Amino acid sequence: MLTHRRWESLDTADLGWLHAKYHFVVSADGNPEHAALGPLIVWNDDEIAAGSGFPMHGHRDMEIITYVRQGMLGHRDTLGSDGTIHAGDVQVMSAGTGIRHTEFNTGEVPLKVYQIWLRPREAGGEPAWDTKPFPKSDRSGRFVVLASGFAGDEGALPIRADARVLGAMLKAGESVRHELDPARRAYLVVASGRIEVDGEPVGPLDGVAITKVAAAQISVLEDSELVMVDAG
Repeated sequence: MLTHRRWESLDTADLGWLHAKYHFVVSADGNPEHAALGPLIVWNDDEIAAGSGFPMHGHRDMEIITYVRQGMLGHRDTLGSDGTIHAGDVQVMSAGTGIRHTEFNTGEVPLKVYQIWLRPREAGGEPAWDTKPFPKSDRSGRFVVLASGFAGDEGALPIRADARVLGAMLKAGESVRHELDPARRAYLVVASGRIEVDGEPVGPLDGVAITKVAAAQISVLEDSELVMVDAG
């Protein structure tokens, strides 16, 4: 089953320095149709103005994956981690028993990121942070696992959730069949371009919840950048 979450249907926040769209409901007055999918509870599309960002704040018992689409993201945390994450890079933070961090736009153009939150398999554990570049050329024509909670996904950043985060760069005219477990759930977002999923047209920045299917057939109408979470 496919449930198309169109860009214009997503809840919105505008704080001046931050423009956000929420693929999953984040408040009691949000879109009730945009419920969580298993451990996947947050997928925010954030645009952060140059020179701005999130002040120091805390998290616990959450796996937070940041996918940078445009610009440069600065990160500092109470573990002593200090890094700059560029477009094409992925950051993973396992909050565990508790971590505080700040994130900010270190560039001169608007910073565009996906913030994806997953509930961990188990509460607690030592907090951790890591980041890694994933060249878009390596994702050409196929999905590549960027972060994973499963052994055997070589090259992926480790997370402590029953999930995988995948990315693909597909050319117009290409077609990809992605195998899924019917007992699991997936959420696919078109970061750029246009596609069809099992015949359903999906435009730029739209999301699609995919449930109770053994595979999804993706046909590419325009050159597209895709990000997907396959969750338990």
